[in-house]
Amino acid sequence: MQIIRVFAKLSRMTTTFLWLTGGVAAYLLGSIPFGFLLSKACGKDIRTLGSGNIGATNVFRSVSKPLGILTFALDFLKGFAGVRLIPMLAAACTEAPDAGMGIAVFCGAMTVIGHNWTCFLGFKGGKGIATSAGLLLGLTPAGVGLAFVAWLALFLSTRYVSVASIGAAVTLAAVVWWPLHLASHGLWFPCVLTLLALLAIWKHRSNIARLRAGTESRFNFRKNK
Repeated sequence: MQIIRVFAKLSRMTTTFLWLTGGVAAYLLGSIPFGFLLSKACGKDIRTLGSGNIGATNVFRSVSKPLGILTFALDFLKGFAGVRLIPMLAAACTEAPDAGMGIAVFCGAMTVIGHNWTCFLGFKGGKGIATSAGLLLGLTPAGVGLAFVAWLALFLSTRYVSVASIGAAVTLAAVVWWPLHLASHGLWFPCVLTLLALLAIWKHRSNIARLRAGTESRFNFRKNK
């Protein structure tokens, strides 16, 4: 009986280390400010340009289109790796049993938090759209597909990146309540993803204020003269 208790205690400790290791690693991965670093490589501080945001849209507008696209791709991969790679590495390092979807969602959320509040830039970061998209591709590819359709439709019709991003977040928050998700993962799964969608919308509060004031910038497909 005593042996069983010892093994049970060790198992709980190992599981705790798994979640701790995965969470810290995911946060640090998310905290890598690719938009800031790529802009710095060009001799520019993205925080002083355009909207001041370190995300792909501001890099695209204020530094260069290729770097903006690269920033989006790297931020997207952060979210995907947070869901798929970090839990696997944390399990291998701690020799913990597989924690399933729970650890994947937790690490993915920590990656988004790291991106939004990076420790490398005084806990100020981006809005988490690209990172959240990568996270969601690893969790619910169908949901990402529908959210992308909503984003594209709103972007082409309004030419506001912020409107498209908010619309995609709302779409995703609705899609994750699909009965199949509830049956597969339980109530906690759509609740967590809905909170992440609400976080993305909240991070756009300055854009919403500019939209209401009529001062939000539309995306320009043509080169500025």
